[in-house]
Amino acid sequence: MRILLLLLAFVGTYTPLQAADFDFTPTLQRAYADVLKLKVQDGRRTLAGELTRENGVAIYVDNLADMVTLLVSDDRKLYNQWSDREDQRLDQLRDLDENSPWQRFAQAEVRLHWAFVKLKFGQEVSACWDVIRAYKLLEENRKKFPGFLPTYKSLGLLHVMIGAVPDNYTWVTRMLGLRGNIKQGMQELRTVSQKDAIFQTEARLIDLLIRAYVLKFTAADAASLKKMVQDNPDNLLLSFFATSVFMKDARSEDALAFLTDRPTAPDYLSFPILEDLKADILLQKADYQQAATVYRTFLSQYKGVNFLKDTYYKLFLCYWLQDDDAKALPYLRQVSQIGGAVVESDKAAQKFAESYFKKGVSPRQKILMKARLATDGGFYDTALTTLKNYTESSFPLLNEKAEFNYRKGRIYQRAGDADEALPYFERAVILSETDQLSHGATSALQLGYIYQQKRNLPKARQYFQKALSYKKHEYKNSIDNKARAALNEL
Repeated sequence: MRILLLLLAFVGTYTPLQAADFDFTPTLQRAYADVLKLKVQDGRRTLAGELTRENGVAIYVDNLADMVTLLVSDDRKLYNQWSDREDQRLDQLRDLDENSPWQRFAQAEVRLHWAFVKLKFGQEVSACWDVIRAYKLLEENRKKFPGFLPTYKSLGLLHVMIGAVPDNYTWVTRMLGLRGNIKQGMQELRTVSQKDAIFQTEARLIDLLIRAYVLKFTAADAASLKKMVQDNPDNLLLSFFATSVFMKDARSEDALAFLTDRPTAPDYLSFPILEDLKADILLQKADYQQAATVYRTFLSQYKGVNFLKDTYYKLFLCYWLQDDDAKALPYLRQVSQIGGAVVESDKAAQKFAESYFKKGVSPRQKILMKARLATDGGFYDTALTTLKNYTESSFPLLNEKAEFNYRKGRIYQRAGDADEALPYFERAVILSETDQLSHGATSALQLGYIYQQKRNLPKARQYFQKALSYKKHEYKNSIDNKARAALNEL
């Protein structure tokens, strides 16, 4: 989930509908398009003249530009400077024509923009209230203007999010007046993508992101996303989407191609996280020296607080995996001293550093780490070769035994041999039971997917519920979200 909210947050909307106080002029459409290409300064220059008159669409585009800038830069100082803009824009929108479907929709979008930004900066409670209020505005808009398709793009996304809430917490959503499920939300997104030529690209992109990060990402989905990038070669945001999703799908060579071919020019917003992603791929490919260079480039450009622990941890890996502990350890010591621990990758880095300095790490961990990185990148032959001469008994510690089995299972599963993967995942679940190890939760999730594919729904349900039963591990949020989503599909 490191990147999912960031990805979803970028997806904007527009429509040529005109009404009193709301006019999406050709000038505003150009500004909007530039912002979503990450040509934010060009967009702001185009937008400037439109902000001199009362036009709710101009307010919306201006807010979108703020959100994109804050999410890309992760600049807390800038966030503090701009944090009062949400209330200012909501006040402006409330004073405009309430008989236009744009009035509530624009307010909801402003709230959603700031909810994503607040989540980025650790303001979870305020972000949740923004989401709740956005939902209520969109539901009211749906009732008053049932034919206004933009409502369903945003409401569909929220219905998916609500549908992913675990069963034992649905009473909270009901108490707050939130209704929805994943099937409903996906259908609403599909309706927009099929019936509105203007919104179809954005609705389809949200659909693809949900499939990649919550549901299942298919070969057809991958082909669709690749075509979107090819059809929009000047859109840096789409290149980022594709890179992130293909890395998530263990297709790092394809992801690297998107990074290499991405548009580059001074008029694009500085996007340091792309360097971080490139370094991750190089690390997966065991190109340690080049990966370390690119990680340092990222650190020199980045102004945020998220992903810092993760980056210093990976710099440690670049040298540790080459058996150069003297160069590796100073980077690992930085993990506890820098950045925040909000995103899962930073939490995992912090946990590793604390464990390393408290209890030490078995040298066998290097073998497992190399296999993990190769598997994550889709380099399965390399991963299998790395583990070829080892068995479970080669690893003295319980967590290492569990990880070895999970890694073997994941390699075979990713390579298309689910039956070969089954006993390894099952063994990892058994070994993880007592200490509630994360590899048990991840193995249970994958077992659920395998049995779902085999149409053995009782067993699939058993393993998805098993994945949810693990109480404390560093990937709980993402594993639980996927397990809940899968249960809703059964």
